[in-house]
Amino acid sequence: MELDKFISEWTDDHAGVKEVFVEFKQLLESLDNTEIEFHARPGVTYSMRGVKKGQDKWPLFTMVDVIDDDPSNRWLSVCFFGDCINDPDELGDFVPGGLLGQDGHCFDADDAESKEYIAARIKEAHSNQ
Repeated sequence: MELDKFISEWTDDHAGVKEVFVEFKQLLESLDNTEIEFHARPGVTYSMRGVKKGQDKWPLFTMVDVIDDDPSNRWLSVCFFGDCINDPDELGDFVPGGLLGQDGHCFDADDAESKEYIAARIKEAHSNQ
């Protein structure tokens, strides 16, 4: 699988971003009726998308992007459609038209606290589909 190959070949990870990405992958794999799509654009992004089978409103419920403009300093951006989640701590950035042409909320996953907060948003988005 292309996603697993990407993970196994990702060796330069000084910031621990790979570990967070893998944890989000495991979370998506644990959710009922969920498929993972992977879209690789080396030098731009590696996009892992959570798709809930049988839902028609959106083509995905979350998009976890590894930002790859500097492969030695990758970071994660996790996005959701604007009406699929709440952001009670206002940690996300509102991105007009930023998620497949629709309004979205995006979060940078850069520490353990943000990881937990974003994981809760992933579960919320999944349950709202």
